[in-house]
Amino acid sequence: MNITQTHTERIRNEAYRLGFEFVGIAQATQLDEEARRLEAWLNKGLHGSMGYMANHFDKRIDPRKLVEGAKSVISLTYNYFTEQQQSDPEAPKISKYAYGTDYHFVVKDKLKQLLQFISDEIGEVNGRAFVDSAPVLERDWAKHAGVGWIGKNTLLINPRRGSYFFLAELILDLELTTDNPMRDHCGRCRRCIEACPTEAISPKGYIMDGSKCISYLTIELKADEKIPPQYQDQMAGWMFGCDICQDVCPWNRFAKQHNEPQFEPHPQLLSMTKEEWLDITEDVFREIFKKSPVKRTKFEGLRRNIAFLKKD
Repeated sequence: MNITQTHTERIRNEAYRLGFEFVGIAQATQLDEEARRLEAWLNKGLHGSMGYMANHFDKRIDPRKLVEGAKSVISLTYNYFTEQQQSDPEAPKISKYAYGTDYHFVVKDKLKQLLQFISDEIGEVNGRAFVDSAPVLERDWAKHAGVGWIGKNTLLINPRRGSYFFLAELILDLELTTDNPMRDHCGRCRRCIEACPTEAISPKGYIMDGSKCISYLTIELKADEKIPPQYQDQMAGWMFGCDICQDVCPWNRFAKQHNEPQFEPHPQLLSMTKEEWLDITEDVFREIFKKSPVKRTKFEGLRRNIAFLKKD
């Protein structure tokens, strides 16, 4: 085993020890095909009001503009799947990823530990850690690193675990052994396309109209923006995020319960009834979502989403 393979193996093993489930490595290079696809998506306005998606285009397609001299992109997954559900079937629904502590903090802390390990054990390495927090095409890098394929619902799917995981990246100026991409296993399946209430997924799949996605409507729209009235009867009860295209995906039958204590929901969260959500106060919001990604939508935004559902 040469030094590059040794470094790769040590980093991989430490990532597993820290709780990451899948680890893949791709060569840091410009993503030309993805650049053309992203440009076409932006030109069609499919990013809605997410203006930040058009920012730093050059950095999005070339990791060497984020880390000088970058040679490797390490893509990692961190499981958040849970069997736990809200007890009242009529209560407004919240996406599984938002049950516990904000993943940005949890996963970023793990990445920092991995980066420190590399520095301590391998030597002076220039690198940066990313968790959905910078202009990084995380699904594309995960695909190139062999972690999974990008499914018709535009999410990364791993054949052994489905799609209920967060993606994270380390971009390093360290040469590592790269992995091979895996082929697409969606086949003729159209479950995600047919299940989406707002028809956000294109008829053939693989393209998402972000401005129609329930997650966009309940999270990305600012608290003072109104949800377009044409979606009045299409929200399927979701007040924050949406799991529909994951819930119907056959590959998620392989999803396993996470073992991250910080992703456990607040004791009150899953037991709240529909009436309690309708009457939620700002104090209750602050208590339940103290460290949650739901804070992103703010109390006013969540109240807007719940009120919009109330009209169904």
